[in-house]
Amino acid sequence: MKPPPPWKGWSCCPENWVMSNTSCYFISSELNNWTESEKNCAGMGAHLLVINAEEEQLLILQILEREFAYYVGLSDPKGTCQWQWVDQSPYNRSITFWHPGEPNKHDERCVFINSRKGIWGWNDAFCVETQKSICEMMKTYL
Repeated sequence: MKPPPPWKGWSCCPENWVMSNTSCYFISSELNNWTESEKNCAGMGAHLLVINAEEEQLLILQILEREFAYYVGLSDPKGTCQWQWVDQSPYNRSITFWHPGEPNKHDERCVFINSRKGIWGWNDAFCVETQKSICEMMKTYL
């Protein structure tokens, strides 16, 4: 009898991480700039959050606190409006959640999620600002 495909077996996430269908998420309570936030995620075998679907955005919003902003893995390293995800997945303009009027400055090259008047969205920001962050990794299948 052959074993079931890996996605049908047991899966898990590290302790204190939130599990979804395919990923594990960690909400960092530390305030760091974007680069340090990505380094901290990498140190845990993860990367800053990459949002590829509306369902993922909606899932994440359920576990965030409205009074904080959270870095995600989207940046514009050269300030040319060429947005890139840290995992090299394509930036899809049809799956974006920018606040109205964002992105608005070429020298704001990093992105965080925040709530404005009760509505969550993406905001471009200076990469040196300190914010909380969201790390993501694939679930481990056993």
